[in-house]
Amino acid sequence: MKKYLTFNGWKGGLAVVIMSFLLGAFLPSCHDMEDWNNDPRGNFDALWKVVDEHYCYFGNKDVDWDAIYAEYSAKVNSHTGATELFDICSQMLDRLRDGHVNLSSGFQTSYYRRWWSEYPQNYNRRLIEENYLDFNYKSLGPCYYAILKSNVGYLRIGSFASGIGEGNLDNILYYLRNCTGLVIDIRDNGGGQMTAIETYARRFIQERTLAGYISHKTGPGHNDFSEPYAYFYEQPPQQRVMWYKPVAVLVNRSTFSAANQFAAFMKCLPQVKLVGDLTGGGSGMPLSLEIPCGWGIRMSACPMLDPQGHTTEEGVAPSDGCRINMTPEGIQAGRDAILDFAIELLK
Repeated sequence: MKKYLTFNGWKGGLAVVIMSFLLGAFLPSCHDMEDWNNDPRGNFDALWKVVDEHYCYFGNKDVDWDAIYAEYSAKVNSHTGATELFDICSQMLDRLRDGHVNLSSGFQTSYYRRWWSEYPQNYNRRLIEENYLDFNYKSLGPCYYAILKSNVGYLRIGSFASGIGEGNLDNILYYLRNCTGLVIDIRDNGGGQMTAIETYARRFIQERTLAGYISHKTGPGHNDFSEPYAYFYEQPPQQRVMWYKPVAVLVNRSTFSAANQFAAFMKCLPQVKLVGDLTGGGSGMPLSLEIPCGWGIRMSACPMLDPQGHTTEEGVAPSDGCRINMTPEGIQAGRDAILDFAIELLK
């Protein structure tokens, strides 16, 4: 079987530093891989094996991958059709409880949803735009922003899938410069590029700051990892607009992947409080491989830790005393309890 390897969601300066480390360390650890037949059994076994050797959170998920093989392998035979095989494989992958694990074919992509679907949504965009912004706000790239009546700045970052220009970010922060504090709302932000979060995060630091740690696989075993490698964020050039006044970062369970990393980093800064609900996690760096039939498997392959050396795969908890949920009564009255709490905190 040919094995195609790609890393997802990493571009730019930070990516070059980390990718150089990863490729230098990961590639020598590759080992001979058996060839699988392009039939139901061969494709099932190939999928199970590449996940067994490359997935990085077996310890966190507390799953018996060998037992799962026995359970789902029994459902596959020489007469298993493509759609039935895809469903069997998807159900097996769901046992990892990881939104970064996706199986992609020409007719379907699997996706595990229960990491967020069993939690309250805790976000309503129209409610905010109507009752807090009066539909009067400025938009720039992936952001929209405004000054609330309490003279607190509001910055909504809906995605990190695309970056924002340094000059654009200067304009946003300069517009909000007279506010007493800043709300950064990343609820329902599903992530994106790690370099995009760096662009925002470094506007809140006063010196070179530890951003977190990353490890790579050193062998096929579930516990074969390198020692964590530290990476840092640098201050931008002096001409950039910085923000050192109080900040409240709003999060919910649908704050995932790169947005989860942003929340973990910002929580460690002295002027920042994380407000809302537990984030969705997704802290592994994704890796994509291919099985004989051409289906792609994407999975968390390199574990990342927060600046304190803790895993955030299961989510980042709000700051002490700042875990808040929206209520049906509040929503009915046009109020966002999480945003209201943050405004009072900043006032």
